[in-house]
Amino acid sequence: MSEDYLTVSQLTTYVKRKFDYDPYLERVFVKGEISNYNPHRRNSHQYFSIKDKDAKLSVVLFQREGRKLNVELEEGMSVMAVGRLSVYEKNGTYQLYIEHIEPEGLGQLYAAYEKTKKKLTEEGWFDASRKQPLIRFPKRIAVVTSPSGAVIRDIQTTIERRFPIVELTLYPTLVQGDKAADSIVKSIKKADKSGDFDTIIVARGGGSFEDLFPFNEEKVALAIAHAKTPVISSVGHETDTTLADLAADVRAATPTAAAELAVPVLTEEIGKIDLTRQRLVQAMQTLIRQEKERVKRMEQSYIFRQPERLYDGYSQNLDQLTDKLIRSTDQRIQSARQKRDMLNQQVRSYNPMSRIRQAKIDNERLKKQLFTVSRQAVENKSRQVDHLIQSLDLLSPLNILGRGFAVARQNQTIIKSTEQLNINDTLDVTISDGTVKANITEISKDTLINKSSEE
Repeated sequence: MSEDYLTVSQLTTYVKRKFDYDPYLERVFVKGEISNYNPHRRNSHQYFSIKDKDAKLSVVLFQREGRKLNVELEEGMSVMAVGRLSVYEKNGTYQLYIEHIEPEGLGQLYAAYEKTKKKLTEEGWFDASRKQPLIRFPKRIAVVTSPSGAVIRDIQTTIERRFPIVELTLYPTLVQGDKAADSIVKSIKKADKSGDFDTIIVARGGGSFEDLFPFNEEKVALAIAHAKTPVISSVGHETDTTLADLAADVRAATPTAAAELAVPVLTEEIGKIDLTRQRLVQAMQTLIRQEKERVKRMEQSYIFRQPERLYDGYSQNLDQLTDKLIRSTDQRIQSARQKRDMLNQQVRSYNPMSRIRQAKIDNERLKKQLFTVSRQAVENKSRQVDHLIQSLDLLSPLNILGRGFAVARQNQTIIKSTEQLNINDTLDVTISDGTVKANITEISKDTLINKSSEE
């Protein structure tokens, strides 16, 4: 039957759904050599392969992921890629959609990064609910970064230009190397423990994934997350996302952007204050003018010219309410008097002694009726019992045996027919006063009884 066959597109769609819903294919880690790579298409989508000596896998590197690369890919380069497997329905091929790719030497660092990221995410350290709002007008800002380099100069220049009244304190920190993570944690804790700062900026310039790795260590992310002072993180380039960025209350693309997020523009705030003051003065002037006009209108009102007219309506309402109260009170008094008279009449007509006498008469009558009915019921039940006893006596097997009848049994079975017996069988015969054993010497059928039974 043709309906039992799938079209190519239906089958391909089914296979694609199997890929998309398989949790093991949602995120895979693959390593191998780059093949069929076109370096001239760096700023667009890339379609190439990753292979080893036994197999080849088609891969897709979209432009948005390609822009995040810190290294330039080359033909034959050994790489480690992370992505998802799915099916391209138009030609029915499966391929790897890359989320991250790097030379094989950095694979262990990236795996450690992914493991720590997953752990901290599951524990809730990156949740938006944990983020603290920044102080809009900070008085003191701590900067955790290297004392040398362009980062601290960019931050100082930006803050002096935007909000020169803020006090900036530098915490010299190692931002690269094996000891960098401990140095970063120490500076963050020291700045936060002092309690004198409104904001902490953790910053570092761009670099490779390996250079930025101290900011991907768990201890650094937890130090930022535990800080009671709001933290702005600016680590690496805009395309770099470290665990420090995820743990911070606010992430900035560059150190300059971090400084801009930390402080407002003083001249703009002063301008806003001046504008607010002008609007407030104008609003108060308008309000005063309106109130003066309202007072003037009130002075010209009849209330001030003839104040007694203010009470005319209230006096009339008072008179009407007084009359209504008097009428209502009279009606309630009259109704109460009528109710009282009716109750007095009912009390006088009520004689409890006559009701008691009638109750006694009714009680005696009911007692006699009860006695009569009870006696009749007992007599009826006695007659029924006597009748039942007689019926049982007539049906009693003992009475039947007493009239000369007997019951024959063989092996506890009652003998009802000669067909059940044989010569020399032993029977138990029950008569009215006992049981005897009998041995059969002869069997003869009663033809009259049989004939009567047949008829």
